[in-house]
Amino acid sequence: MNEVSIQFGEPLQEGIFLERTNRFIVRCRLSNFYSAGEVVEAHLPDPGRLKELLIPGCRIWLRSANNPNRKTRWSAVLVEDPNGKDFVSLDTTLPNRLIQKALESGYMEEFYGWKFQCTEYTLGDSRWDFLLQNAEGRDMLLEVKSVTLKKDGIGLFPDAVTARGVKHVRELTKFAIQGEVEAALLFVAQREDIDIIKAATDIDEVFALELHKASRAGVHILGRKCHVSLQGISLGDPVKVVSKKLKA
Repeated sequence: MNEVSIQFGEPLQEGIFLERTNRFIVRCRLSNFYSAGEVVEAHLPDPGRLKELLIPGCRIWLRSANNPNRKTRWSAVLVEDPNGKDFVSLDTTLPNRLIQKALESGYMEEFYGWKFQCTEYTLGDSRWDFLLQNAEGRDMLLEVKSVTLKKDGIGLFPDAVTARGVKHVRELTKFAIQGEVEAALLFVAQREDIDIIKAATDIDEVFALELHKASRAGVHILGRKCHVSLQGISLGDPVKVVSKKLKA
């Protein structure tokens, strides 16, 4: 089956990252021949901490915004990992878009026998990224989390304390215990240079503990990585997610 991918559709503009002025704005110096040296502001679609990636002087790639009502003319798309070999996507909307395409096409063997029903499905106290259903009419809630942080070849989530993430995992655990629906949590690494995904215990120990409880309760804990290039992003191979047992 052909790969599931999203193409950027236009050449990206290379620049040098200078600083992050707030959660959603970065300042960069363009490197293009026609505009080299121009300093611009760009929208950052990933509100995460990203301090291991957004290092002053690193290479970053931007896409021009055609919306005249935008405050910024540019959006940040990719950043080069400090190793100088790999790209990391900075758009947290891409994993959900990729997974939706994969679910609709039946691309993912993890969900063999499950059919895509809808997005943004409300159950309990949350809206869930996807609702799936099998031939027997049983439902599955699927929540997707974007992973960008890496250490020693391991993808880590989260990169900052996440009360929302803890809430989601606790609710999925409750659904799994009650047994009325299946519950699944899928971590999507927006990079290719990882072999495993773990909870970032030193950043959010509560999330790590809840992830372990969810795994023990029957929540399906899954992972995928992505291939990222200057042309687009495609869904890569499955990766194992390890949930470490911690003291309550």
